Amino acid sequence: MTFAETQRSRSEDRRISPVFWVLLATLGTAGWAVATGYGSARFGIFLFVVSGWVVSLCLHEYAHARTALHGGDISVGAKGYLTLNPFKYTHALLSFVLPVIFVILGGIGLPGGAVYIERHRIQGRVKHSLISAAGPLVNLLCAAALLIPIGAGWLDDPSVFVELDGRQLSVSPLAAAFGFLGLLQISAALLNLLPVPGLDGYGIVEPWLSLKTRRAVEPFAPYGLLAVFILLWQSEVNRWFFDLVYSVMELFGANPALSQLGGYLFRFWEN
Repeated sequence: MTFAETQRSRSEDRRISPVFWVLLATLGTAGWAVATGYGSARFGIFLFVVSGWVVSLCLHEYAHARTALHGGDISVGAKGYLTLNPFKYTHALLSFVLPVIFVILGGIGLPGGAVYIERHRIQGRVKHSLISAAGPLVNLLCAAALLIPIGAGWLDDPSVFVELDGRQLSVSPLAAAFGFLGLLQISAALLNLLPVPGLDGYGIVEPWLSLKTRRAVEPFAPYGLLAVFILLWQSEVNRWFFDLVYSVMELFGANPALSQLGGYLFRFWEN
């Protein structure tokens, strides 16, 4: 292979996928419709949140892959991880289908696992930890981008308001959509930072554990996400977790009530 062919191949490996552009177009169109009051606000919020959630999942996995690339794993490009194409990831079901279903059913930003990093190519414990931390950091950045405008009042528009049970609320439907999607980002970041096998939080601390400890924990890795999901169905744990999520939202200056309203409007099929 010539140098020019090698450069072209690398360029194609990192070219943003049309699938991701479609997701961004859906997100932008839904956001415009909600902001201007065009069509059904509730269905618009549903499309905005689902497309925005999938976009953030793509960015989450891209962050893992990009950090791995700089850490020494040059195989991530050939695997398509740098194209932001959700169909290129190793576990599309775990990484995209199930998280979307969890959002629809319970309004929880449950993380998934997708990119396969060839860890033997990466030298140094710090690099391994940074690769795992990159994904949750993206979720926190997305949360900031969504919640800071709410707290600053940039989304307030008295001409477009939420109608609820025949009443007009002095709340912008776009602010409610931003609030709910921001809640999902925070919940995903917090859950992913748990030091549970199979989640990024464990990936951060794993390089610092002894080989004996890692081997003892390894068989439980496939069940970590399931265990977290089961715990969240317990009322006390669920209440404690969402109290923490709401507290983080308030740090960004956003009113947690907006996320609750956004979640209610998101589930347009219930009422």
